[in-house]
Amino acid sequence: MMRSIGFLVNPVAGMGGAVGLAGTDGKADEAIRRGAVPRAADRALQALSPLRGEEIRWYTSAAPMGRDVLASAGIERCTVLHHPATPTTAADTRAACRAFLEAGVDLILFCGGDGTARDVLDAVGREVPILGIPAGVKMYSAVFAVNPAAAADLIRRAGEIPCRESEVMDVDEEAYRSGRLTTHLYGYARVPFIPERIQGGKQVFEQQDEERAKDDIAAFISEVMLPEMLYIIGAGSTTARIMERLGLVPTLLGVDVVRNGEILVRNADERTLLALLDKHPRAKVILSPIGAQGFVLGRGNQQISPAVLRKTGLRNLIVVATPGKLAATPLLYVDSGDPDLDREVGDSLQVISGYRIAQRKRVIHPD
Repeated sequence: MMRSIGFLVNPVAGMGGAVGLAGTDGKADEAIRRGAVPRAADRALQALSPLRGEEIRWYTSAAPMGRDVLASAGIERCTVLHHPATPTTAADTRAACRAFLEAGVDLILFCGGDGTARDVLDAVGREVPILGIPAGVKMYSAVFAVNPAAAADLIRRAGEIPCRESEVMDVDEEAYRSGRLTTHLYGYARVPFIPERIQGGKQVFEQQDEERAKDDIAAFISEVMLPEMLYIIGAGSTTARIMERLGLVPTLLGVDVVRNGEILVRNADERTLLALLDKHPRAKVILSPIGAQGFVLGRGNQQISPAVLRKTGLRNLIVVATPGKLAATPLLYVDSGDPDLDREVGDSLQVISGYRIAQRKRVIHPD
């Protein structure tokens, strides 16, 4: 039996990440002013291209919310049910989803971030399964495939695999931009589920033992830091503790750059990082995976782009996490936006989890 899928793209999703805006909701114009380029269409194209020739009846919104991406993927036979405004808005996402629902689709496939997921849920609730192609900045909701290749695999097998009740999270972006992570459960959606193909929701770890572990990690990292070396330090409370150990004030949810014990740049964007690496080519990147989700790259740290990582070299990637976080995070993922770079990471990463203590964690590449 031929499946039917409603497909839409939020064309501005994720634009704020590389330019240090920590999100794009209400900030698309500012992201463009800072030099951001659209990335959602490219992410959607990675998911759709392997589906060319599949027995799927496609419904979509007109360009730039879907029809153009289907055409680029070589999928010409589709029905346009919605024509968005210029510029597109959240109302267009909801209207397109309602049109898909009326057409009786088996699945709604969307490309965006947490804000797009909330708009889709508002329109369809639990009446039809949904699946997200990750293209936002943070993506704490558990309705996204771990990367575009995983989305393609899930679509091929939709109807044959079970659906899971998965969390859609509401993230306060204004609070996030000011360094406070404020989330709450927005609702539940039905999502086709295969382990290692769908990301989990973020968990936050604040137990007393975790705080001691952060201190131990910070003590070790501060001892092994080299003079004249550039340190690009990503978001999170564990990496923030390293900054505090150095006597520096961190940008909790941004990327800071440190050299010789001093901050060179706070809340750096991709362009700034690339310029600094031209001047200081000896550099290391310190990151912590998102708790329970396991993403080291591609969630909340798009400033540390494939171009940045190729300049630093993957051998200079340092991953840190507390034992509690690692116990709840059985697998690690990388979704930098460059599948070749992701594969170069290899099948495992060493994670520093205490003072001179490390664990090796498996890295999954669902492509």
